Amino acid sequence: MGDSRLKYRRRNPYNTSSNKTRVLRTPGGKLTLLHIKKAGSKPKCGDCKAPLSGIPALRPREYAGISRPKKTVQRAYGGSRCANCVRDRIVRAFLIEEQKIVKKVLKEAQQTKKR
Repeated sequence: MGDSRLKYRRRNPYNTSSNKTRVLRTPGGKLTLLHIKKAGSKPKCGDCKAPLSGIPALRPREYAGISRPKKTVQRAYGGSRCANCVRDRIVRAFLIEEQKIVKKVLKEAQQTKKR
């Protein structure tokens, strides 16, 4: 197929990442170029950099057009951190609190021993 039969749509002649095209045959039999949008990447967990499940991979501006339930998951840190990292945070916080309680009890035991 020669390029002379193709109908160009944009005037950008450069082979850039935002100017990719593919040939499209119209119902009338003409060949035109179809401009392909860049593929979106999945949002990543802020801690472990793993892709977040339950959230679609879109271009940044497209997230403004979808509803809130499609941008997050129903969990603490949903849409920002993955489930494993949230679990680790909860366990870490629990263990720190337990450690504080143990220190307090030991301190009280030492004070009663001195008296």
